[in-house]
Amino acid sequence: MDYAKESLKKHYEWKGKLEVLPKVPVADKDDLSLAYTPGVAEPCLEIQKDVNKSFELTGRWNTVAVVSDGTAVLGLGDIGPEASMPVMEGKCVLFKAFGGVDAIPLCVRSKKVEDIVETVRLLAGSFGGVNLEDISAPRCFEIERRLKECCDIPIFHDDQHGTAIVASAAMINAAKVVSKKIEEMTVVINGAGAAGCAVAKQLIALGVADIIMVDIMGIICDGDKFINNSHYEIAELTNKYRIKGTLSDAMADADAFIGVSKPDLVNEDMIKSMADKPIVFAMANPVPEIMPEAAKKAGAFVVGTGRSDFPNQINNVIAFPGVFKGALAARASDINEDMKLAAAYAISDSVAADKLCADYILPDPFDRSVADRIAKAVSDAAVESGVARIKNYSYAE
Repeated sequence: MDYAKESLKKHYEWKGKLEVLPKVPVADKDDLSLAYTPGVAEPCLEIQKDVNKSFELTGRWNTVAVVSDGTAVLGLGDIGPEASMPVMEGKCVLFKAFGGVDAIPLCVRSKKVEDIVETVRLLAGSFGGVNLEDISAPRCFEIERRLKECCDIPIFHDDQHGTAIVASAAMINAAKVVSKKIEEMTVVINGAGAAGCAVAKQLIALGVADIIMVDIMGIICDGDKFINNSHYEIAELTNKYRIKGTLSDAMADADAFIGVSKPDLVNEDMIKSMADKPIVFAMANPVPEIMPEAAKKAGAFVVGTGRSDFPNQINNVIAFPGVFKGALAARASDINEDMKLAAAYAISDSVAADKLCADYILPDPFDRSVADRIAKAVSDAAVESGVARIKNYSYAE
């Protein structure tokens, strides 16, 4: 199938991938009086007395805002808010289909950090959580940080944390396949943008021995000068032996490679220079840093990509529906590091030990039970870490 041609045809037919459907009947005068005036005044007054009742008396408890300015859309780049709407609608469909979570796309006509922060802050009372999507770095870091400070609902940048959760889960299981201990591994990450930095921090939380970050200028090393302020933080956390050089230098003797960068940046010689049974996650889309066949030919033992036509697709859809389902169920005020780690382990544990192998390190994204496992783990972590506002949680169906 020519997906581009067929998708465009379908979008003309669909005229949008979402619609609003009532959950209550409006068939007669009594129905109208209960759903609207005069009966609706009573729940309004209850919420006026206690704003937290909005989670019990409205759909806020299970509704997420998907917010974008359209500056970093898929592999398309800065295409603007209106052009990003098909992606945001698609994201909302995935929230509902895989996690039972209602989601609404909000595409903001501004690239200014202040505008986006203020827009979301003012609308936060209508939602149980916010998923930031396709906002370019380094602004995405500042937007997320400031929203976390001023909002009392979870703020989650999926391009960062969804990617990090799934990549971490994949690394946990890949390490099992190659019989290596996470705490003894060196991992090279090529691409120090939003996703790369988040993956690095998540792997550090997992206990990876050392991470070497590489960007367009070469290996990131503490003491260097950076244009991107976020790189100063990542430089302090990574490259403990302060090596310098190119991607080739970084990959020599490394146990694993993660690419969140551009196509065709890795060659077979780089793979051959890695440690025994190397792990390669070449996640650039649609063309990876190295094609799986070439990586395997050069000796890669476990290979993953962002594509669905190869084994081991490292795809955010495995994570974010369950993460939000769990956070919303516990009415969490944040999605913190404990919750992200819990999600990663829940994903890795979803692959049965007798099925785990080089070509199967992540669960099938169409296995709907995975979202429930993630949700349970995330809810439990929210309670244990003190960000849950209800402890006897239940899940939306």
